[in-house]
Amino acid sequence: MNLRDRSSDLLVREVHALRTSTAVVMQRHPFEIVAAVVMPEHLHAIWRLPPDDAGFAMRWALLKAGFSRRLASGEARSSSRAERRERGIWQRRYWEHQIRDDGDLERHVDYIHYNPVKHRHARAPGEWPHSSIHRYVRHGLRAADWGADIEAEKGAFGERP
Repeated sequence: MNLRDRSSDLLVREVHALRTSTAVVMQRHPFEIVAAVVMPEHLHAIWRLPPDDAGFAMRWALLKAGFSRRLASGEARSSSRAERRERGIWQRRYWEHQIRDDGDLERHVDYIHYNPVKHRHARAPGEWPHSSIHRYVRHGLRAADWGADIEAEKGAFGERP
């Protein structure tokens, strides 16, 4: 999920509003956050929804709307956004991927946790405060220094080796 202004740091500046919005959506429409990272201008997340519930798009819409309502208005908006009563904070489109198997899940979790290093916001995943990597370390699923010596992989996101 990307901000419209890719040079912004709004998501980390307003991370409390993002967490609050997420909690509200989770309470009304339960889901589990398998992995997530909040970057200054975008975020990545893997969600596990309840069985027979494919409403991830609705959850994203509610999360984006709730976050936007918690912020003072004033951002630039196109006429089409104004007509639809939309804020000018988020890009409309996002990339989705259904996890295929355990290997695919592991690759995507690692990609998410490594993202702050890839974008040069941290030297190691554990240095970035807005990441589920810390939960993985607490539960013994990753070493505290995981990713400190990994070189950024080249190629497509989620591509099989």
